[in-house]
This record gives sequence, C-alpha cells and structure tokens, in this order.
Amino acid sequence: MSERILITGASGFIGYHLIKAAQKAGLEVHAAVRATSKLSHLDSLAPKYIYPDFRSKESLVKSLEEGQYAYIVHAAGATKAKDEREYNTINADYTKNLALAAKEANIPLKKFVFLSSLAALGPSAYQDHHLFKEDRRPNPVTAYGKSKLLAEQYLKEIELPKAVLRPTAVYGPGEKDLFIVFKMLQDGLDAYIGNSPQRFSFVYVQDLVNATMLSLKSENKKDHTYNISDGNVYNRYELADTFKDLTGKKTVRFHIPVGLVKVVANMLELMYLNSKKTPVLNKEKLNELTAPNWACSIEAAKKDLNYRPVYNLKTGLAESMPWYTENKWL
Repeated sequence: MSERILITGASGFIGYHLIKAAQKAGLEVHAAVRATSKLSHLDSLAPKYIYPDFRSKESLVKSLEEGQYAYIVHAAGATKAKDEREYNTINADYTKNLALAAKEANIPLKKFVFLSSLAALGPSAYQDHHLFKEDRRPNPVTAYGKSKLLAEQYLKEIELPKAVLRPTAVYGPGEKDLFIVFKMLQDGLDAYIGNSPQRFSFVYVQDLVNATMLSLKSENKKDHTYNISDGNVYNRYELADTFKDLTGKKTVRFHIPVGLVKVVANMLELMYLNSKKTPVLNKEKLNELTAPNWACSIEAAKKDLNYRPVYNLKTGLAESMPWYTENKWL
C-alpha cells in the first residue's frame, strides 16, 4: 500500500506540479481544495479530493486521522488579500491550526513541509553583495511577507518533523503573476519602475517541486528553513532580455517614475475599496517590485537537502513559453 501525502493548495499553480511529482514518486495523493476551486486541470491526475476546514483545529484533526498521512505539504495560502488581517488569518493562523492538528492527530507523520516565501525574509540592500542566508534578520516589506514570517514563527513553537522552504519568485507553465510581464513583452512593452538598479532571483517550478520532494525524505534538523532559488543572480533586465532572445520579439524599453506608479497604485486601491478583489498593482506589490535585492543563498538547501537546481532562467523560460503558446495565453 502506498504512503499517503496531503497537499494543500492543490488546485493552484504550484499545487498542480506537486501532485504530479508526488504521484511519480509513488505516493497516494490527497488534494486539499476549496469547494469553489476549479479542478478541471487536475482531471488527468485524478487525486482524491478533501475539503478541510482550516478554521477549526478539531475538524482538521478528524480529516488528518481519516487520511492517515505520512506526509503533509502545506502549499495553500493567499498571495492577494484586502488587508493585513486577512493575510494573517489565511497564511499564518490556518498554518498554525494545521500544524497543531498534525501534532495532535494519531497519524504516521514523517514530515510536515511548509511552503513559505522569500518575502518572509524580505529584500536586502543593493550594496550588499553577499547572498543573504536564512538567518539574516527578517525585513518583510509587504503584509504578505509578514504573514508568512508569522506562520514560520508559529511553526517554531510546534514540535513536528518539519521543513520550511522559502522560494523566491516562482515561474513555469500555468503561472499567472510573471505571465503579466510576459504578456506586456509579447505586446512590445518593456516597462520598469524607476531607474535604480536591482538584483533578482528566480526558481523554475520543477526545481521548487524537486526541493519539496527532497525535503520529505531529509533528516530532521533543528534549523530546517531553506531559501530556494536557481542559485543565480539576475539584473533587472535579464528576464525581459531572455524572453526576447527566446521569442524574437522586439520591444520598447522605458522607465516609469516611481512617484507616478505610486499615484496609480493608490487610485487602484480606492477603485477596489468595496470590491472583494484586489488590484494587480497596489502599494503592497509596489514595495516588492521596487525592492533592491532579492539575491539569496541556497547553500543550506544544497547541504541538507542535496538540492541541485536543474534550470536557470533561460532553460526554464524555454520550457515554459511553448505551454503559454499552446494554451493560447500568449
């Protein structure tokens, strides 16, 4: 009988790739989704669906004991929310409830993996030429990052065999946020906010999934938090330049004053004030987009998890672009 794994956030971009990897590894996948989630893209994978109530630890204990999970990968979370309270509820409180339930439930748990974010650590100064490590003092610049950091702090107080992964910007087939950049480039626009230099890091979704699968089998350590990127550092123009090299597109490069973008972000927030949705551009997102340095070290993941990224930005985009074209996104 195959060991069972529970993957939360299973209907999302990363969740889809996690399901594929877990099934390939011979695990029986139970996919935690919402009743309102669109699941047609998972039809070919056919995982068993469960609908846990993350608001209730007691309900989660019951769900976990029914599933008898050897592994839990908590990838669910909110990347867009109306305010800090909503971020904290979904990203931190629900994580705490699931971890407490995993500790209390009578299940054969071998590893609890939490997909946090490099946003929990926050960016570094551009003048800092050293790749920042996991133990650098946290400096999240968004409510999203703060909520992920709060979740990590909750987990530190809960004794579980666990690992915390902090991926940087994740891209790959089906990803929607960086796709906005790709769509602009496809339309001939190569836009930047301000003129200040920046350092970025990226990770292709398959490398993140590989890191996650490695963490399931890794030795349990006291220091179990790992930055995850492809190990490279990119300047602010390399994403666009790589896209153009691969597609042959011609674009117009221009820089928009930061002050003007702030005005637009404020206007959009006012327009969405009474909406349940959050605008793509807001003050929170602006803090992240204008941050000077996201260049992180992955030496801890290499040492403890034997993580070896396979993709750099060029090879990852080369594998992603056909998907966007075939599915008529571009």
